[in-house]
Amino acid sequence: MNISILGTGWLGLPLAKKLAEKHTVKGSVTSREKMQQLRDAGITPYQIKIFTEGVQGDLTSFLAHSEILIIDIPPGLRSDPEADFVGKIGRIMDYIEKSPIEKVIFVSSTSVYKDEEGFPEYTEENEANSTIEAAKQIISSEKMLLNNEHFQTAVIRFGGLIGPGRHPVKYLANKTGIKNPKAPVNLIQQKDCIEIIYQIIKKEAWNKVFNAAYPDHTTKEAYYTKTAKEMNLNLPEFDQNGVSKGKKISSMNLKEVLGYEFEEAI
Repeated sequence: MNISILGTGWLGLPLAKKLAEKHTVKGSVTSREKMQQLRDAGITPYQIKIFTEGVQGDLTSFLAHSEILIIDIPPGLRSDPEADFVGKIGRIMDYIEKSPIEKVIFVSSTSVYKDEEGFPEYTEENEANSTIEAAKQIISSEKMLLNNEHFQTAVIRFGGLIGPGRHPVKYLANKTGIKNPKAPVNLIQQKDCIEIIYQIIKKEAWNKVFNAAYPDHTTKEAYYTKTAKEMNLNLPEFDQNGVSKGKKISSMNLKEVLGYEFEEAI
């Protein structure tokens, strides 16, 4: 099988390496310096940048001869709230429709669900209801892909990503006044992210939405305090005055559709 992965960064590169063990894989990067890293892993590299106005790089050749496209590009809405992520996805869709791509996996986020005082538990049956602008753009992008009749789509809403070289506690360790101390955590290890994508392809679980967060929903305060101690970091300090808002993410479809059990605890 031929697979194209748009975005081979922290998650996309190890994913590409795993898929390349059994499939022919193309991967995209935004800088030429990273292309050799893909070649060394047996992945055909392309330098591609997506803009609302157009595409820089040969996206047509990148998609050619591939049956599956995995879209794993950061929305970039935190650093640039004015960014038009929906426009970028629309631009990619224009190319997909003219390509042989039959299946699309879209890497999304549990940020599409609203944080509330009662810590609601969300399954895939619940509507994506966040009113934050960045989340609204992700929700719109999901709908555009799921509703497109030219291909089938699987959407994966990952919780907070942790793994090699990446853990949010490193950013919280020296901070004070951290909000929502009683909110549940919704995290997932890189290894599970990769295996879930692999299983979706293997079991052909298309036209589905998957929530993906480890089922331990310890409070934010308890989890990050414990993790900071384990990593010998300065303890984060939490704001106890306000009311905590948050949510619990239930990965119902992972179990019911894929029969998936998490491999790595958070």
